[in-house]
Amino acid sequence: MTATLERPAPPTPAEQPRRRRRLPGPFDSVTLVIAAVLIGIVVLPLGRVLVRMFWVDGALTIDPIRRTLELPGLGGMLRDTLILVVASSVLAFVIGTTLAWLNERTNARMGLLTDALPLLPFLLPPVAGAVGWTMLLSPRAGLANSWLRDLLGLVGIDLREGPFDINSWYGLILVMAFYAVPFVFMNASAGLRNLDPALEEASRLAGASTWRTLRKVTLPATAPSLGAGFLLAIWFGIGMFSIPAIIGGPAGIDVVAVRIVELLTFTFPPQTDVAIGLSGFVVVFVGLAYWLQMRILRRGRYATLGGKGARARTLDLGRAKWPARVLVLGYVFVSTVLPVVALVLVSLNGFWTPDIRWDNLSFTAVTTAVFDDRTTLTALGNSLGLGLVGGLIGILGAAMISLYVARRRTALARGIDIAVKMPAAVSNMVIAVGILLLLAGAPLYLSGSLLILLIGYLALYLPQASIAADAAVSGVGKELPEASAVSGARPARTFGRVYLPLMVPGLVAGWALLFIRIVGDLTASAILAGTANPVVGFRILEVFTSGSFALLASLSTVLVVITATVLVVVLAYTRRMSKLGVSASVGGVK
Repeated sequence: MTATLERPAPPTPAEQPRRRRRLPGPFDSVTLVIAAVLIGIVVLPLGRVLVRMFWVDGALTIDPIRRTLELPGLGGMLRDTLILVVASSVLAFVIGTTLAWLNERTNARMGLLTDALPLLPFLLPPVAGAVGWTMLLSPRAGLANSWLRDLLGLVGIDLREGPFDINSWYGLILVMAFYAVPFVFMNASAGLRNLDPALEEASRLAGASTWRTLRKVTLPATAPSLGAGFLLAIWFGIGMFSIPAIIGGPAGIDVVAVRIVELLTFTFPPQTDVAIGLSGFVVVFVGLAYWLQMRILRRGRYATLGGKGARARTLDLGRAKWPARVLVLGYVFVSTVLPVVALVLVSLNGFWTPDIRWDNLSFTAVTTAVFDDRTTLTALGNSLGLGLVGGLIGILGAAMISLYVARRRTALARGIDIAVKMPAAVSNMVIAVGILLLLAGAPLYLSGSLLILLIGYLALYLPQASIAADAAVSGVGKELPEASAVSGARPARTFGRVYLPLMVPGLVAGWALLFIRIVGDLTASAILAGTANPVVGFRILEVFTSGSFALLASLSTVLVVITATVLVVVLAYTRRMSKLGVSASVGGVK
């Protein structure tokens, strides 16, 4: 007797769509809700800005645009903004690309040192750096200027002020460039590492010089990465408020970001419609930069494929090796160490003067200025709390979204990933204005509250959290999660017992980056904070306006100490975990 095994009938066409439309499980549902909330706090404010440009009090109007175009000095402000952003981005592009090439292609590389040092300005809050540079190169009271005048006096050159003035075009462009260099450096380094070294080797074998190979092969082949770095530098410059306000304001350099904050914060009643109109110019600037990048990329032909075993040949600089290393170290010393030294000296001295009495330096001035001042202490506590909570919410939410995107290769997952990273292509200033319009008034009335600040920080720094979470998720192999699923564990249990423990080092690094950015933020703080709930950025702006430079230096120094402590602890933790086979990075520093 023979038994016949019949194959199960294939699903009918009506059944197939039913399977595809299977509802997501509880864990995926929670992830989708979190993604919707995080995306909403970015998309809704942007939509609010665009709508308010043409729809006011229930009627279609172009009043905000008309009032913006009638703003006195609009042409000069747009010109100054364009000059500042383009000049600082070009300078950052040259410096960042040069540092990346020296580090990735020459024997001037010094291992982790040259990997990490060019990124240090990125981890020093811009507001603290701007204050430090002011105290270094102010024409009369600048510490570095005073030291230089003393040296010049030894050779018979007598100067009463200068020789440098930070409150000038070259001073503002230089400091802006210092803070934009890390964006270019990270992207250029990634492009050089991913470039097929056979292309450069073929150029050399054909008799091309190093300079010709760099110009004809390396730079064109890495154009996508270089273009991304340049676009990020422009995005950073167009939305930066603290550096132009502190350095450019005394020089009479008027830029869009500073004027928007003045219209919303220092004008009564706030001229919201004009601020919205100026935000439209910011959107146009960023859009033009993005269009230019896409146009350049479409014209090029790029070949960057290489096997895992392909390694670029290290160029021997010969006698130029140590001068190149000195150049890198000198750049870090000038861009980061000098302003920190100025902040520390002024804060320990108790007042800003070029005549430092070294025997009078003490922590008493810092304690009195920061910890004995109720408003400043409240601002510091609020910023630390928002950094802790905002960093934790941001990195955990981004981790769940990144895991969903990695597991679900669908159009919805790709759309979510793009939407989460969208704020990186939009100016922080525009997002902050949108959040103010959306949440400050009826029906929520969150103006000046800690909640609106938390929402603003999450919206601004969501892309950084997403990128850090993507790196953490990519470091987890497929075997353990698959074994957990086969054993019957639900996705939530697999996330808590498998993914999360393996992702912790990367998530800790991402949290540290978010914490540093939130605590040192001035863009959102200047627009969203209030006197009832001050934060460090808002307090620094108040102190700068009142001219209390000792308090300004002390608060900036405490901010630098806090961020540096967090960075050192996290780097030590990630280095310890890397010895166990788990890698992580903070702002690109492994």
